[in-house]
Amino acid sequence: MPLWVSALAATLLVQTVSSFASLAVPLLGPPLMARAGLPPEGIGVVSALTSAGICWCLACGGPMLGHYGPVRTLQIALACIALGLVALSQPVAALGLLGALAIGFGTGHNTPAGSQILIRAAPPRHRTLIFSIKQAGVPAGGALAGLVLAPLVMWLGLSATLWAVIGVTLLTILLVQPFRPRLDQDRGAGQAGWARALLSVAMLARSTRILGEHPTLPLLTALGASFSVLQSCLMAFTATYAVTRHGASLAEAGLIVAVMQGASMVGRIALGWLADRMGQALRHLVIQAFISALAVAMLVTLGGESRWALHGCAALVGITAIGWNGVHIAELARVAPLHLVGDVTSAASLFGFAGSICGPLVFTALVAWSGSYELAFLVMAAQLAAFGAAGLLMMRRFG
Repeated sequence: MPLWVSALAATLLVQTVSSFASLAVPLLGPPLMARAGLPPEGIGVVSALTSAGICWCLACGGPMLGHYGPVRTLQIALACIALGLVALSQPVAALGLLGALAIGFGTGHNTPAGSQILIRAAPPRHRTLIFSIKQAGVPAGGALAGLVLAPLVMWLGLSATLWAVIGVTLLTILLVQPFRPRLDQDRGAGQAGWARALLSVAMLARSTRILGEHPTLPLLTALGASFSVLQSCLMAFTATYAVTRHGASLAEAGLIVAVMQGASMVGRIALGWLADRMGQALRHLVIQAFISALAVAMLVTLGGESRWALHGCAALVGITAIGWNGVHIAELARVAPLHLVGDVTSAASLFGFAGSICGPLVFTALVAWSGSYELAFLVMAAQLAAFGAAGLLMMRRFG
């Protein structure tokens, strides 16, 4: 098969399975916490450590990617996720927390390794579409986890369900092995100290410096972080907003989130195709920032008119405010020097993930201060529109 087909097949499979396996943790949070003797809210600590693992990977995992090559790195990442799930399956709280860190570290490799594979293989005229199809694996894995894990727990029990997820993760390591000879040809160049780099403070500083390799990288990084702030708030609070403000049942709130996720999967692919047709992905992202802010404003102002309006606004938000990621990563990979694609996408994703941690914290503080979810959502939408306006002004400087 053509090289780009092999590259897309391997990265999409790993992205989907990684998302499926990592999202098993919050979906199975209550029984996992009960088994470990922790209160249900303890899943927040697990989620925080998973986030810390992702940040650790993005900041310090670049040399590891250079040493092993992207496909082998993705295989190691899947092994880390499986190992983390094994730890979480044990009724020992401390072991479970280490497992959460391992899952985060494994999940963090998807963006830099996938970008390094696709930038070398994707035809330029379809590059953004191909990156967007790969990124559609995130909501696809999340939707799959939401559909199958709860029935599996009811049928097989918690332990068997976790081992089924572990089995799927390990099987994926074997399934991508045939792709390695074609896609890992540039591994091992000058990266012998990758293990030391995982504990190096200097790697954190390098993440900032490397974003100066192209004049548009700081703007792209800032836009990505702003989108991440809004996306994380939508994912964290939409269900609660539907229940508390619109009287939705938990099942209906779950359906609203599923609609938003499904729409984002379609949106990532459609927006990738559109960005390729427009030819200027940065301009596309700036326009999308304004449209996304408007979509969120519609969600909180029109969503209460009817259930159809609420579901429709959720779908529009999914397409726009959550469908940006593929276009963003493709443009990062395009403007980065070829030998630094993995490092640049890691550094930009690190800032984006920091935004996804800070966004819900600020949102929570706004709701506590004002008592209004609507105000908090509008503030988050406004910050994205502000970054879009700043991006529009900076684009004029770039010509």
